[in-house]
Amino acid sequence: MRNLISRMVDSTEGMHVVGTAMNGKFCLQKIPSLHPDLIVLDIEMPEMNGIEFLKERKTQGIDIPVIVLSSIATKGASVTMQCLELGASDFITKPSGSISSNISSVAGDLVERIASYGGRYARRQGKEIAPLDFYMQQAKLKQAETAAVKEGIIDKVKPSATKPSMPVYTPTLFSSQKKKEPEVITPLRNPGAIEIVAIGISTGGPNALREVFAHIDPKFSRPILVVQHMPAGFTKEFAASLGRICPLAVKEAEDGDLIHPGQIYIAPGDYHIVVEKSTLCNVIRLSKEEQRNGHRPSADVLFESVAKIYQNHALGVIMTGMGRDGAVQLAEMRKQGAWTIGQDEKSSIVYGMPKVAFELGAVQRQVPLEKMADEINALVRDHANG
Repeated sequence: MRNLISRMVDSTEGMHVVGTAMNGKFCLQKIPSLHPDLIVLDIEMPEMNGIEFLKERKTQGIDIPVIVLSSIATKGASVTMQCLELGASDFITKPSGSISSNISSVAGDLVERIASYGGRYARRQGKEIAPLDFYMQQAKLKQAETAAVKEGIIDKVKPSATKPSMPVYTPTLFSSQKKKEPEVITPLRNPGAIEIVAIGISTGGPNALREVFAHIDPKFSRPILVVQHMPAGFTKEFAASLGRICPLAVKEAEDGDLIHPGQIYIAPGDYHIVVEKSTLCNVIRLSKEEQRNGHRPSADVLFESVAKIYQNHALGVIMTGMGRDGAVQLAEMRKQGAWTIGQDEKSSIVYGMPKVAFELGAVQRQVPLEKMADEINALVRDHANG
């Protein structure tokens, strides 16, 4: 596994494996001399496992981001959430079955996480790092090449004889690009009393949501529906993990759930979540309809539903994440008169979803992560009655 993962990383231009370790103890010994920008951590290891490593990492005050490799079993979900609680940044699910034949399926996710979390850490250390798009383009090319080989269209791709230690790109090309001015959306009606909060979030989301929900007002009087891009089998444990630090009740949403004030509902992995209007109390519905923007659950599906049912009586929040999921339908929420906010660039692990939403004119105000809970609390408190 260490060799296969190392090959994936080393074959990505601009990335390099500085070392491997057979367990957490050896990893801790190597960190001072290797100075990694990110650690990819397995959970099950001899002598010092992943949980024990994260505890010791915390004790030693090591702030290097950690990505956990996790199995998709129920037990794995519970342990994975424990890893997040101990400070891991994110996780990737290991595929089942033969390691050699299936591990390549996580290559794109691995490159994304390394470029996102490791790149952010490296820049804080003053290093010049290529933008996320540079790495993701390579991942997409490799996926296309793998598919072409599988179909017999091309021969097996041969690795290059030499690999540059630094990315070949022109920093000025990216830094000189002008920021796009946001479009102007004219709402159909003025914002009204906030009756529901809808949140869309992806890469960087697990810890960002922990930050927000740990500081949510204990007297928060509105329901919160959340789409966090996460595999099936993990969202129930994720909701339970959030519930341990949040003053409000947190649960994985189920089909037919009544939407109660002061409760947080997490969309289950592999299911879209929508709101259905009912006479006495609106209801949550789950669906297995096609993926939207490559995701199920999709933030766009949730926002579209909220825009239709609640119109100007809602608050839409879009946070860190790659791609554009949620951006278009947050613009629709804004058009219907809803309140909207987005996470700012500096505090986002990946400024993708909130950036697209901002450029579409969907975001009224950009907010740093550390102030997101205060902003949500204040908006609901100040606009509970219109």
